[in-house]
Amino acid sequence: MATFPSKVNYATGDILTAQNMNDVGGAINLLQSAQFAGAKNKIINGDYGVWQRGTTLATFGYLADRFYGDTNATVTQSRQTFTAGTAPVAGYEGQFFYRMAKSAGGTYASLQQKIEDVRTYAGQTVTLSFYAKIDTGTLSVGTVFEQNFGSGGSTAVYTYGSNVTLTTSWTRFTTTVAIPSITGKTIGTSSFLNIYPFNATTAAAVTFDIWGVQLEAASTASNFQTATGTIQGEIAACQRYYYRTVVTTGSRLGSGYNTSTAGGAWTISFPVSMRTAPSALEVSGTAADYAVLHGNFTVTNCNAVPVFVAGTLVNGSCTATVASGLTAGQGSLLYANNSNAYLGWSAEL
Repeated sequence: MATFPSKVNYATGDILTAQNMNDVGGAINLLQSAQFAGAKNKIINGDYGVWQRGTTLATFGYLADRFYGDTNATVTQSRQTFTAGTAPVAGYEGQFFYRMAKSAGGTYASLQQKIEDVRTYAGQTVTLSFYAKIDTGTLSVGTVFEQNFGSGGSTAVYTYGSNVTLTTSWTRFTTTVAIPSITGKTIGTSSFLNIYPFNATTAAAVTFDIWGVQLEAASTASNFQTATGTIQGEIAACQRYYYRTVVTTGSRLGSGYNTSTAGGAWTISFPVSMRTAPSALEVSGTAADYAVLHGNFTVTNCNAVPVFVAGTLVNGSCTATVASGLTAGQGSLLYANNSNAYLGWSAEL
């Protein structure tokens, strides 16, 4: 009987025996892809690689994709860059981390991510892990798991993980909890499992840093991996919930036609299907950021920022006005006068 070569999976120590040449290729692929494996982590953008909304925000709300920073004090959220070789995990060279700088006052500061569908991990044991530090001193931080049954659903259920103490050094923290069963519960519209990696009750001024957030069905924390295992996968996963046009001066934001001599309507295609149809449009601050490109490459500035018309899972549409000069029925493009002219579409939970 012929014998077949075997390989060792160095990620696990298991022997991979190939039964034919196709299996040999599969074994080699397993070896090569071990460091890129994904899907065990339910937290999207856990390594803070995606920042569609920008790199700083002087208030509460979304900044790093999928993460919502909240406080009732004055706060600045920002993207920070690791010095090469200083990321907290050897062998995983993280590029960015998240920072929340909270002023004195208020009573709390938290960071959270809503995971689609309250059925996620219901009745299972899960482990939440993350790396974090603060700017000075120490601080006790709680971890919270909220089962929210959505509009028309049952009352939310909260499960509390162990408190952890942040210090001035990057440290990995883990907490393991049993997520309650949803037996007998009513699930409404847009239900979710909300994860709070840190939930601090403090009136003090403090700066939090965090990276490498992971939630997995396990009783112990495994090595950190992103939700999808690839850069393009993380971007697409983020764009299911939020999409902002990437703009430079002269970018074409959308295509459509002139509805009159003083206005038009344009459609913007989304790169991935969104979670739900957007119902509003985010824009930059002034009409001067936008223009209509029409006729023989004529640029006519808008006299108001674009406004929302409609949204579907795969595209959104908007209108804008100019003083005059368009030809009704003629095709045209919504045009960016500068890099401030973004269009943002949200399907966040």
